[in-house]
Amino acid sequence: MGKPSDLALALESLRRALREQVVPLLPHMDETQEFPDSVRGLLTELGLLTLVVPEAHGGLGSSLTDLCRVIEELARWDASIAVFVQAHATALRPLLLAGSPEQRRAFFGPVVEQGRLFAFALTEPHAGSDAAAIAARAEPAGDDCVLSGRKRFVTNGGIADYYLAFARTGPGRKGLTAFVVPARSPGLSVGKRENKMGLRASPTTDLFLEGVRIPAAHRIGAEGQGFALLTATLTASRPTIAAQAVGLAQGALDTAVRYAMEREQFGQPIGSFQGIRFMLAEMATAVEAARALLYRAAACHDEGVPSPALSAMAKLFASDTAMRVTTDAVQILGGYGYLKDYPVERFMRDAKVTQIFEGTNQIMRLVIAKDLLGRSRE
Repeated sequence: MGKPSDLALALESLRRALREQVVPLLPHMDETQEFPDSVRGLLTELGLLTLVVPEAHGGLGSSLTDLCRVIEELARWDASIAVFVQAHATALRPLLLAGSPEQRRAFFGPVVEQGRLFAFALTEPHAGSDAAAIAARAEPAGDDCVLSGRKRFVTNGGIADYYLAFARTGPGRKGLTAFVVPARSPGLSVGKRENKMGLRASPTTDLFLEGVRIPAAHRIGAEGQGFALLTATLTASRPTIAAQAVGLAQGALDTAVRYAMEREQFGQPIGSFQGIRFMLAEMATAVEAARALLYRAAACHDEGVPSPALSAMAKLFASDTAMRVTTDAVQILGGYGYLKDYPVERFMRDAKVTQIFEGTNQIMRLVIAKDLLGRSRE
């Protein structure tokens, strides 16, 4: 997927598959909060679980830019499907950053050959934006480690085959370490699926670790390297949240434009009225601005100069844009926008969480300000 022409063809194939096989299922998925095996199978068949797996291990070896383009396309139709791929890619990131050759073979192999799924287990009941407050512990036990604790809001919880979990091996930020925990490990259990406002087809659960014994070889990176790995992972993953937000906004805009051309009032399409035209123009401008910032952040990462501030800006601006554009789309559709017959109300519900997860937008402002003030002292 490295060449633009190849990616364009892949995205067109993806678009066609989504229209034909997934879009008819979306209302039922949202209503029942189910992620069908058929949809997971399709995404696996299309190779989307191998996007960030290096080519040397049988994956597609996609850049962050290409990953974001795929996530944007998925979110244009449904954000629950987009976050299925996005969360998996985020959980693989520490392996890309610090995994040994043996670990990469051990964990990338099942992803490529068997469609195994990863989940990212970071948040805890008392540790969200403050990752340094993580309480889950990993204790040495001979050649093993024993993990104990509770994780919250785990995307792909209950359907993942592996969890990339952060646990405490010492005090403070320097006491965090990353581990790969197989889902079938004795002592690991999954809580109920949360009943959410948006992303309803995406399973979100607690993860309970009660004396879970795993080989010490499942530790990713050095002991105490977890916080640095987490920071680098979030710098790469926040543009993928921005991509999700841009896709949502584009999907809502597409629906609003079609409706404005078809819906008639006072003997003419509502798209002929200046009030509607101005709304659509502002929505389209905001989407393009968010997209430009998103892909600038992704390009910096791909060029080897990742910027936490740019990633935070992209996530902040794109998610605020998604919330505004999806809300305006509901307004343009009027009463119909409030009904589940059209997707814009789902887009609006799904957009809200992009302002919250992988760092709230208030945290994004702190990241950006810290970078600005730090640079001003140089």
